[in-house]
Amino acid sequence: MKLNEGVSVIEAILFASGDPIESDKLCAAAGIEEDTLEKLINLLSDRYESTLSSLQVMKLGNCYQLAVRTDYSEYVRAAMETKKNTPLSPAAMEVLTIVAYNQPVTKGFIEHIRGIDSSSVVNSLVEKNLLEEAGRLDVPGKPIAYRTTSAFLRCFQLSSIDDLPPLPGAESQV
Repeated sequence: MKLNEGVSVIEAILFASGDPIESDKLCAAAGIEEDTLEKLINLLSDRYESTLSSLQVMKLGNCYQLAVRTDYSEYVRAAMETKKNTPLSPAAMEVLTIVAYNQPVTKGFIEHIRGIDSSSVVNSLVEKNLLEEAGRLDVPGKPIAYRTTSAFLRCFQLSSIDDLPPLPGAESQV
């Protein structure tokens, strides 16, 4: 496969997927090796940059996604006639922080840290696709554990959860 064809294949897969796609699945679908994928992604990104395209390739952990640059998001929202995103409440931000830094966690853990029932906040964040179920813990009652999603990474412009800033005072606790 020629480089230009490979770039087009990767672009087509990312476009058709819509959602983030893991690099190993992307390689398998395109019939390429991991090191070739990195080259093709870089070429595709360079193509978008050089043509001042409204599109960009985002790396989210070990996944890639084709996305619209934030400069054009208002136009897309207007075209899709979606209501504006409402800002997250302080409670939602607090729950996201707890989950992001301690994941996977249960609602009980979140409630223990916050000192208040957090079920509705967690459910709301699941509906907004910022949190997802991460299985059940092997303890009595088998509670559901939650973790952040690739949408969380996108919203907070992180490549991976490792890019989170350190918690204030965390250095003194080491």
